[in-house]
Formats: sequence, structure tokens, C-alpha cells
Amino acid sequence: MIKYAAHIYYYEKISTLLFRFLSLCGLVLLSVIPVSGHKRAHSSHRFIPLSPGLKATAFPAPCVRASSVLAKMTDAAPEPELELEQIRLKSVREEKFISVPEGDRLGQCRSVKEFEKLNRIGEGTYGIVYRARDTRNNEIVALKKVRMDKEKDGIPISSLREITLLLKLRHPNIVELKEVVVGNHLESIFLVMGYCEQDLASLLENMQTPFSEAQVKCICFQLLTGLQYLHENFIVHRDLKVSNLLMTDKGCVKIADFGLARAYSIPPKQMTPKVVTLWYRAPELLLGSTTQTTAIDMWAVGCILAELLAHKPLLPGTSEIQQIDLIIQLLGTPNENIWPGFSKLPLVGQYTVRKQPYNNLKHKFPWLSEAGLRLLNFLFMYDPKKRATAEDSLASSYFKEKPLPCEPQLMPTFPHHRNKRVSSSGAENQAKRCKP
Repeated sequence: MIKYAAHIYYYEKISTLLFRFLSLCGLVLLSVIPVSGHKRAHSSHRFIPLSPGLKATAFPAPCVRASSVLAKMTDAAPEPELELEQIRLKSVREEKFISVPEGDRLGQCRSVKEFEKLNRIGEGTYGIVYRARDTRNNEIVALKKVRMDKEKDGIPISSLREITLLLKLRHPNIVELKEVVVGNHLESIFLVMGYCEQDLASLLENMQTPFSEAQVKCICFQLLTGLQYLHENFIVHRDLKVSNLLMTDKGCVKIADFGLARAYSIPPKQMTPKVVTLWYRAPELLLGSTTQTTAIDMWAVGCILAELLAHKPLLPGTSEIQQIDLIIQLLGTPNENIWPGFSKLPLVGQYTVRKQPYNNLKHKFPWLSEAGLRLLNFLFMYDPKKRATAEDSLASSYFKEKPLPCEPQLMPTFPHHRNKRVSSSGAENQAKRCKP
């Protein structure tokens, strides 16, 4: 009885939330399909209607409740996130984790036993990552174990969002989620992802010779290309930083860690401003805005570009107050003329904003070309509506002047960093680089 009750519970609560890998069971998945001819999201940072571009397919009757939870989750549900229904992977009767027989694994998803763990390469907020070998085809992959939050809370909503998005996204500059596999216990869920040899944060910390400007352009052009794809598909990453950028030995840059990513819509839904790691956080978030567009990603791109050019973080604040002060030191004091609505932001009255009338980007980067400075200024616009989009940035003359971006395959390789990223990705690495 426990076995059958647990299976029914598993069908209703988990199978529909782990999406396409249950297709062998006959479940039809919720799919997000942009309507052809729909206005492109990257044309501006104004909100793009999401609901006309969504198509929800029907779920079987036993999955109705879970599908409603999924629909809320994928439609950029408002904060607080804890209001979303949590999943419990436990025996209905005994409240204990139960084992699934080897030949009876729901959805016929593969077993993690089919992967040979080679070494641990990272640990983030939502899971431990291993370098592993798929014994079926000898492919090297990244195997990410989803971390249960104190067990009783089930799969973290952030992990569910990451699975939802990555199963839909396919782009050379987006990390690939190949499949979801399971262990012998219901709480053992693993994401099989494309393997990248290094992450950008560890390279910046340990490389002896900094990236050349041609190499910086190559990295940023790929980042912007991947970001343009995300924004065209109505996705805001919300946590861009160097530790979430991976790079293969062939020089291909991939955006990773979609735990905070959201679909965005019109009318705007309120979301928490406590996103994006502090050093890369846009001023509107620091000042309490709950309205978020693709512009918050573009501010982070400006910080990443500047960090690569300067060989060190541009705005390494240790608190939100100091972060705002560093931004003002660099760009000058915002006002209603350059940022309409600035004075009405929720937290403006809580800070004593210093009077600093000068933009100091040129003093910070005296050797940078006029085209490079224009791009940085465009990315660091205070007004989110005026900030550069990914499409704008890709068209910048900075990428068309010498030195031209080098070809990805000509990027340097770092064999001594390979397979040794335990402390250089995710939360562990970021804790050293930035205290929120």
C-alpha cells in the first residue's frame, strides 16, 4: 500500500514538475512557444507581453494540481517564493524517504548508476557538481545533484525553475541540460549537463597573464549573443556574474546557473529586488525597485566587461550602501533629469546620496577607445529604459574596431585549472569574491 500511495503522490507532485524526461509515461508537458511574428523582446527594455506567446498543453487528470503549480511557477509568479507549493518526496503513510526498485523507476528516467563520477568540480547554493562519464557513450558530462533544503521542503523552487528553463533553451552560449536522472531514493535527483572545463571566475583569480582586449571582446561577444537569445525568449537571468560564465577548451562561453532566472510579462509582476550578486546589481535593484526587465542583466554585462578589461572587479562593495556609493563615485549622482522616476524609488529616502557631478569612466579606463567608452556608458545608463540592450551592444562599433574579437578556438586553454574547480564555482567561490 505504501508503495502504491507513494507512486500516486509521486505522479501528482513530482512527475509533472520534472517535465520532458517523463514523456515515456505519456505525460504531455507544459511548453512555452513564442507566437510567430510576436514583437522581439530585445528591441527595448519595455515589458513584452508574455501571455499571448504562451501555449499550455493539457495534462492528464491525475496531474491537474501539479500542473497548476507549474503554470504559476513558469509565469513569473510574484514573490515571496515561499508562497509556492513545496514538494515533499516522502512516503505518504510513514513520512520517510522510500527507495524505488531498479526496474520500476517512475518515468523510466535513467539511473545515476549509469554515470561514473570522476571528481567533484563545484558546489553551489542548490547542489554539488561532479565531472562524470556517461558509461553508455563515454561522454564527459557535469552531473549536478539537486540539493534538498532540509529534506522536508522538497526540491527547491529555484532548481525547478532551472530545470524548466534549461529543458527549453538550446543555444551554443547557454549551458545545456541533457537529461534528468535519479538515484535509488526519491530525494536523489541529478541534472546531466554539458561539461565545461573551466569557469571565468577561477581563471581571473589564478591566470598569470590577463586576457588581452581581443580575448575580452571574444568572451563578451559570446555572452551578449547568448543573452540576446534569452531576452528574445522573454527570460531574464537575474544573476549574471563571472562565476556563472563557463568556458570550454574550445573557447566557447556558456551562461550557467538559471536558479534565479524568470520569464517576464506585461503587466509587470512584482519580484524581489534581492537578486543579482551585489557587485553586479543594477542601481534600480539597490534602490528597491520590484519592477525588473532585461536591463538588470545588461548592467551586469557592463560590470563583467569592465572587470575583464581592468583585471579586477569594478564595483566591489561590501554592503548595499557602499555599493550605491561606489556607483555614484564612478558615474555621478543620479537625478530626475537623467533618470525619470528616480526620486520615487522605495529606498531613495533611506540613503544620503552624495553630490558627485562627474562621470569617471574615462579616468578609470584612460586607454580604452572612444567606442569602448561609449559601450560602457550605454551599459551603465541609470535609467533602465535607456540602457543598452544585448542587440544594441552586439552592434557596437567596439566589436568592429581593432583589435577585433579573436576566434573562440584561438582562446587560450588552461589545462592546470581543468577538473579542479571545487572552490571556484557557485556560492563557495562567490563568497570569496563578494559578500552580499
